[in-house]
Amino acid sequence: MQLIENKEFGGERPLFASHGLKLEGVTIHAGESALKECSDIEARNCRFKGKYPFWHVDNFMIDHCLFTEGARAALWYSSHLKMTDTKVEAPKMFREMSNLYLRNVVIPDAQETLWHCHNVELDNVEVANADYLFMHSSDIRIRNYRQQGNYSFQYCRNVVIEDADINSKDAFWNTENVTVINSRLTGEYLGWHSKNLRLVNCHISGTQPLCYCDNLIMENCTMDVDADLAFEESTLTAQINGHITSVKNPTSGTIEAGSIGEIIIDENIKMPADCKITTEK
Repeated sequence: MQLIENKEFGGERPLFASHGLKLEGVTIHAGESALKECSDIEARNCRFKGKYPFWHVDNFMIDHCLFTEGARAALWYSSHLKMTDTKVEAPKMFREMSNLYLRNVVIPDAQETLWHCHNVELDNVEVANADYLFMHSSDIRIRNYRQQGNYSFQYCRNVVIEDADINSKDAFWNTENVTVINSRLTGEYLGWHSKNLRLVNCHISGTQPLCYCDNLIMENCTMDVDADLAFEESTLTAQINGHITSVKNPTSGTIEAGSIGEIIIDENIKMPADCKITTEK
């Protein structure tokens, strides 16, 4: 593997179509597509300042690096990435990618990030400004995760999330086969139109959560006082520890709770309208 150490590059495609490179202490200045159409790349302690540095790249490792704001849309159309101990200040990262592993990564501007990505693993990742994160992605495993940003995980499939703190309006819309464990989910309109959403040991905050769900499962969960008008037109099996502020027109299944402030069943309930609701009080 060719070593390039403590060098600086700029302009258009300075390392285009390179294969088998090890970059150590390299800076990529303003320009475009520094490492386009490459493979077998290792980058350590590098700074990326120019646009689109990694497009159409296969089998690459990025460790202890910095992507500045100027490196927008840095990683697209690529596969087999391992990124560790890296800060990503650039927006719109990771598009049309497969086989990604991110560990100890911070993304303070994660807007429109991780779209159409498949086989993704995140461990100890923190994202902010993450509006429209994870659109149309699948086969995702996440642990030790913190997120601030709305409209996340829309249209995702086959997701497992553990030990997360997710603050996101409209999270998990139109998802299928999502499991969230030991996590806090904060934001309005959680999980609408989802299929096979499973929440285990989770705390739910925000108005009108979990409506229009197909086969919602909740195990040992709690709900904040602002989580009102829950479960409208949902089919579900829910076991809630403590109080639910209000439940409105669930379609079918079971709801078990310590107590419920208000149960709203009106003329708009959808058939079969046979949800069994039980409380301790």
